[in-house]
Amino acid sequence: MMMIAVAIGASAYAQEIGLQLYTFRKQIPGDVAGMHKRIHEMGIKELEGGDTYGLSMDEYKKILADNDLKVVSIGVDYDKLDALYNVMAQAKAFGATYITCFSIPHKGMTLTKEEAIEALRKFNTAGEILRKSGFTLCYHPHGYEFAEYEKKWTIMDLLIRGTEPGDVKFEMDVFWFKQAGQDPVRWLKSYRGRFVTMHLKDREKGTPNTTDGKADENTNVVLGDGDVNIAGVMDIAKSIGIKHFFIEDESSRSLEQVPKSLAYLKTLK
Repeated sequence: MMMIAVAIGASAYAQEIGLQLYTFRKQIPGDVAGMHKRIHEMGIKELEGGDTYGLSMDEYKKILADNDLKVVSIGVDYDKLDALYNVMAQAKAFGATYITCFSIPHKGMTLTKEEAIEALRKFNTAGEILRKSGFTLCYHPHGYEFAEYEKKWTIMDLLIRGTEPGDVKFEMDVFWFKQAGQDPVRWLKSYRGRFVTMHLKDREKGTPNTTDGKADENTNVVLGDGDVNIAGVMDIAKSIGIKHFFIEDESSRSLEQVPKSLAYLKTLK
């Protein structure tokens, strides 16, 4: 099968279309080997994960090897950023380069300035340690980071501007930016170099925006069918050199939709 990166015309930046394994969170535990084989048959090579689904690391890595799959990014809980030895050991075992935090604890519906400043300290400290050890720390926003900050900014601006560019990067989930009423393309243009990985998912047209990090998972639709402007996102993402894209489909239709999303991406130039 032709490599997806070539099929979508991305050879200049060697982008790879991978998969966030949360997409098949309901299917994988019941058939770990079979589902990874199915992922391989879709033409996917890169994964974002971090779980071995009850198998030993050696058993799981054999399944990955048998299916020509590589885990390039794993998740880390926010509260584990103060003690990174085990996190780095896990990333090394998987062969992952990116270590991604998917949430910042917050008491209200949106992240406050005070909560964000505490997160900045934690990210900058952990990011420097991880960089010196050969890893890249990323933060993945979920939409509750877009409360207003000093009138012309948002808390998300504070998170980006307050972190060291060389130590802390970001993973853009285009769905959650759109869900919060934001334009992913504008953010990619405004903060070139800060977003290094991406979750690709599209949103059903007419879905109301929210800024609390919550949305009906079944508003995830086939890429290109929704209102996120996936074509525009991919165009700018390629131009600024983002290399790792992970389809994440949280809907109950993920098995049906992922192949269609891959087919759509192949049509983009």
